[in-house]
Amino acid sequence: MDNKIDTHNKVTLPEFIDYNIPYLQKDFVGFKEALAFKESQGKYTAVNTLGYLGKYQFGKTTLHRFKIYNTKEFLNNPELQEKAFIALCKVNKWILRKDIKRSVGKTINGIKITESGILAAAHLSGAGNVKKFLRSNGSVSFADAYGATIQSYLIKFGGYDVEIINANRFATV
Repeated sequence: MDNKIDTHNKVTLPEFIDYNIPYLQKDFVGFKEALAFKESQGKYTAVNTLGYLGKYQFGKTTLHRFKIYNTKEFLNNPELQEKAFIALCKVNKWILRKDIKRSVGKTINGIKITESGILAAAHLSGAGNVKKFLRSNGSVSFADAYGATIQSYLIKFGGYDVEIINANRFATV
């Protein structure tokens, strides 16, 4: 057997680089997983420096709205966190239903407004702040303590199909 390398017919293969980036569909599952990754790297037991909790970084006041008072239990219960996220999306969609109808498809400050972007921004800043932003045509804004803005969430989480979420003022876990 000849151990010589044939340099005339050398085939160069593309280099494979594993960036460990999951591919997500632009559906509700993709939306919630992308948002979770931004919030906590998708970690159910995460608690940030401001005390926001879990995979979706819930504030205690929001948890209380859903009658969740035991934060330790919440952090150790992925199913409860998923149910709480869906319930919050339903409530936010109900609160913002008129603004969604009026604003989706418009461009504000160069940002194409989508329903999923609105829901993500509401998760970041609360539905009331999103209303102020949309109704002021982008002149009233919001940034959290880490510098995340309504605009950045409208951009990053725009274009997902979140039709599966039904607006529900009384959603529960």
